[in-house]
Amino acid sequence: MTRPAARPFLAAMPDSAPPFAPLDTGRFVLRPLRAEDAAELHRLVNDWEVAKTLARVPFPYPRELAHDWIASTAKQLAAGEAWHLAIARPEAEGGALLGCAGLTVDAAARSAELGYWVGRPHWGQGIAPEAAGRLLRWGLANLDIDRVTASALTDNARSAAVLKRIGFHPAGEGMRDFLSRGGAMRVLRFEAGRGDLVPAPAPAARAPEAVADGKPILLVAAVGLIDPDNRVLLARRPEGKPLAGLWEFPGGKVRPGETPERALIRELREELGIDVTEACLAPFAFASHGYEAFHLLMPLFLCRRWQGEVTGMEGQALAWVRPQRLRDYAMPPADVPLVALLRDFL
Repeated sequence: MTRPAARPFLAAMPDSAPPFAPLDTGRFVLRPLRAEDAAELHRLVNDWEVAKTLARVPFPYPRELAHDWIASTAKQLAAGEAWHLAIARPEAEGGALLGCAGLTVDAAARSAELGYWVGRPHWGQGIAPEAAGRLLRWGLANLDIDRVTASALTDNARSAAVLKRIGFHPAGEGMRDFLSRGGAMRVLRFEAGRGDLVPAPAPAARAPEAVADGKPILLVAAVGLIDPDNRVLLARRPEGKPLAGLWEFPGGKVRPGETPERALIRELREELGIDVTEACLAPFAFASHGYEAFHLLMPLFLCRRWQGEVTGMEGQALAWVRPQRLRDYAMPPADVPLVALLRDFL
């Protein structure tokens, strides 16, 4: 077996802004705003029926403000502070601006606030839930946040319905200043976390006796890959998977008929593009954790030798992490107890 060389590639720290590429919602795209969007943005948002629902938008909306705001969104996006994006038609259909959706990050609270609006000529097409839902899922999977908040005026039943539809749950009421209305207005508050967006994973097929407290036991094998600099590899769960956005030790479900070692060899080839032999997998510890729909049993192996270059074959973010910094990464509950053991060992 070959020993991997120490490289800085794959470094992805929690305090760095992930690169942004336009998001495909299915029918529309979420892309950075452009200077040429200013005229249409002004036309759509300078409408009382739109502006009255937005806390930070004055009415009337000055034409020059559109240019200034678009420029500010580019700076915030580059700094990783906020993602205020255009909801637009695909470029093949002309790329017309339809509205905006945004996430503003509160790094200290590990949260972000979601906001959106759609121009009145485009109401009734299901644009808001499609665009806002896509941005919500992307944010929880790619930003270092644990929850997303949102609010809607108490008389804005349409917006409240959209938020509930895409995964938000009510979180009380409050007051908020609205520039368009010249004062504070009562709002409904909403909140969403990873568990609100996707169902728990279906357990792998197990023998009938593999049940604990009435829950199926899900056997998952994981590995701590350790490079020559004594850094440990973490992989970020991609959008669309349960617990998307959390960092974990690479691995996966043990299929019927597989040993944990054989499952890891398969998973590492499929997910990271590397080849490992059983002789290079050393049993280290295990996690036992009860989730709502199943009980997870996860043996953790350590590995210092493999063949090939570690690559995110499924587009997942990867990070080589110093043992003392492992706690800086938000992880699934089952992985957390393993961190202290690994730090003490390394």
